[in-house]
Amino acid sequence: MTSGTEVETGMNEDRTTPSDNLSVDSPEPQEPRLTKGTWIGAAVVALIVALIVIFGIAARRKTESTLEKDTKAEAIPFVNVIYPAGSKLSSGLALPGNTQAFVDTPIYARTSGYLKSWHFDIGAHVKKGQLMAVIETPELDEQLQVAQADLKSSQANLDLANTTSARYQNLLTTNSVSKQETDVAVSDAAAKKAAVDASMASVRRLEQLQSFEKVYAPFDGIVTARNIDIGGLIQAGENTTPKELFHLASIQKIRVFVSVPEVYSTSIKQGDKATLTLDEYPDKSFEGTIARNSNAIDLATRTLNVEVDVDNPKGELLPGAYVFVHFKVPERATGLTLPANTLLFRAQGLQVGVVRNGRVQLVPVVIGKDSGANVEISSGLKATDAVILDPSDSLSTGQEVRVKNHVDENANQMKKEAGAQ
Repeated sequence: MTSGTEVETGMNEDRTTPSDNLSVDSPEPQEPRLTKGTWIGAAVVALIVALIVIFGIAARRKTESTLEKDTKAEAIPFVNVIYPAGSKLSSGLALPGNTQAFVDTPIYARTSGYLKSWHFDIGAHVKKGQLMAVIETPELDEQLQVAQADLKSSQANLDLANTTSARYQNLLTTNSVSKQETDVAVSDAAAKKAAVDASMASVRRLEQLQSFEKVYAPFDGIVTARNIDIGGLIQAGENTTPKELFHLASIQKIRVFVSVPEVYSTSIKQGDKATLTLDEYPDKSFEGTIARNSNAIDLATRTLNVEVDVDNPKGELLPGAYVFVHFKVPERATGLTLPANTLLFRAQGLQVGVVRNGRVQLVPVVIGKDSGANVEISSGLKATDAVILDPSDSLSTGQEVRVKNHVDENANQMKKEAGAQ
């Protein structure tokens, strides 16, 4: 028994774990201590991080500021400008005009009736005195016969009155009749003479009207219109609306009326020569003479109405044609010249954009002459003004712009175009 107990006691002693031995025998762990070098390293790292953050923020702000400046700079538009060049009124002046027949006459009937025949249609050339139409006037013919019969009756009465008057005057010498009876006979003869004169006047009037049955050409010309046909009723008289039978135009000489601008009015002299050109004859011109002018400026158009007469023996020029009349005027200095693509058409009127101190100023201008590619500015600009080429519709006063370096090239081109004209 004793030996068993001892064995168990020994086994229990042998089951003791190493941890139990450690907890009993090992010492407690101690916290590590930070040295001076560790603190210095940590401070250096913190400083480096702070510098990186500071420099990063500064770089970002600089980038944002640069981007903002660049954005604002890119928002300012670039413009091409040109300086106005001095110009001269050229010696050649071409203006549109309208041709008219030298004599242009509607032909009416002077007597009423029915058209019996007509002999010329539109485009026909007629000579003065040629028969153009015949009108039937049966009523007028009857009236003339009645008037002629009345004339014969009045003439017979006059013959009788004259015989009676002469007889009474002879009898008065022998006191066979009284003075009163003789005076009555003489007065009756005078009254009958007046009646004969009235009847003769009536006959002449009706004969004159009857002569209008035949319509003759009043001058040499061309029939430009025919408004009647055979059997048509023709009414003439004070209480009727006359109907035009023919329209006759004389085109052996043509009148051309031109509206000359006021600035050239003093250069147009009567008797000077002018040249006509037409699209129908691109390689041909016609010479005319300044015949007269209105000697007054039209208040509505500020132009002078000028007539140029042109001989037209071959009938090449037609009435109503659109022509260009070329005048020779003295060359003289005038306003400034600009290309047409500098103009702005606004509700306030015609304007141009001028760059002054880097900003736009819209300036109203007045055009003296428009030659198509270039215009002459009579007022509103100076030769030192930088005018914007091809201005945008949104251009406004005070807008900031940047000027491209194409001023000289554009100015030279504009001067070449102005010199070519």
